[in-house]
Amino acid sequence: MSAKSKLIVHSQSAPLQGTISVPGDKSISHRAVLLAALAEGTSVIRSWLPAGDTLATLEVVRALGVNVEVSERGPQAWDLRVEGRGLRGLRRPSGPLNCRHAGTAIRLLAGIMAGQSFPSVLDGSEQLRKRPMGRVTEPLQEMGADIKAEDGHAPLHVRPASLHGLAYRLPVASAQVKSAVLLGGLYTVEGVRVHQPGPARDHTERMLMAMGAVVTTQDGWVTLSDAPFGGRRLLPLDMTVPGDFSSAAFPLVAAAIVPHSQITIRGVGVNETRIGLLQLLRAMGANVGVSNQQMTGGELAADLTIGFAELHAVDTDGPTVVRAIDEFPVWAVAATQAAGHSTVHDAAELRVKEVDRIAVLVGELRRLGAALDEHDDGFTVHGPTRLRGASVDSHDDHRLGMALAVAGLAAEEPTLIHDAACMADSFPGFVDTMRQLGAAMEWVEST
Repeated sequence: MSAKSKLIVHSQSAPLQGTISVPGDKSISHRAVLLAALAEGTSVIRSWLPAGDTLATLEVVRALGVNVEVSERGPQAWDLRVEGRGLRGLRRPSGPLNCRHAGTAIRLLAGIMAGQSFPSVLDGSEQLRKRPMGRVTEPLQEMGADIKAEDGHAPLHVRPASLHGLAYRLPVASAQVKSAVLLGGLYTVEGVRVHQPGPARDHTERMLMAMGAVVTTQDGWVTLSDAPFGGRRLLPLDMTVPGDFSSAAFPLVAAAIVPHSQITIRGVGVNETRIGLLQLLRAMGANVGVSNQQMTGGELAADLTIGFAELHAVDTDGPTVVRAIDEFPVWAVAATQAAGHSTVHDAAELRVKEVDRIAVLVGELRRLGAALDEHDDGFTVHGPTRLRGASVDSHDDHRLGMALAVAGLAAEEPTLIHDAACMADSFPGFVDTMRQLGAAMEWVEST
């Protein structure tokens, strides 16, 4: 257990104020180091996120023979120089590739490793082994991949195979599955087509296009074009990773529910496939300002400003759920302070995240006095509720841990969060960043 595994959050009597930055986008950081490894030439990736999940991806890339030089800007940002080995230049690893907790890493790697000339095993933590992998292995097998899961879960055993083109309809919108198929498609002559039934993150498509691949989107189909003249090559990257909107979500909600607060977060990625929470907060009555927009590596970044507001309930389902899927733990905290009954449906995907985020979120927020009903595909929050301090647990889920910390700011007594060190999986320095805004949080040394 980490020496800093327990966090105390005190009732926030003073407003949150100030200007901060958040760590680089986790989804983009995963993809940047993976695709840079496949490029021909040296990629420069600035403000890369050195969190638990992305560090697992970095170590996997190194295990595949890729040289990565690191310059540390600080605990939240590294600059990388990645010596790409080309699509066919990866080396056979000496053992299983350990993805730790990172579901993005193992699913994207499944597509890449399916096209290699050597066998590999993709594995991770016990938590990762509980996450479903059939949704990725099935379309790859349709492409000719020799990839096998164990009862639909990791470890994944991949053997060399000749991949061919595929037109695949996703049963549900999933950026990870779409990305695995597109990355596997790099190893086909014909290319691949993936149909998504709704919006999903498009970071992989944007990055592939920035590296010279021909990717188009029309009528729900994402197409990686064929390579008729004997193969593909990816150009190296030169980019700055924007701030992670999913990390920005926690101080955004905190400022919206702590009276008299107003904060600004600089350089946050505002890719339209990721900002469902902004739409929800605005619908609840929050005033969110967007300024200083700029492009970086094919991604749009901006400064976000938000202040306290009297919130009211909203219902959500369908496409907005996909755009906000990682933010629902902290959205639920906002909903506890909103007048009325807020309901989310079409969010069954939450049950196969790091934990069953519906059941665990409902259980832990109830400990704080929140009133929630659990549904098969979501939950209802009844508000506003005067939260009380309690002893709660992150269940080793970084987003749940940070959501509970935000809830603690609105509680009437101190809140003790167990197993809080996992917050560093996506937001290293979360507590220090919140303290910059005046949040009353402190680590408890474990013995």
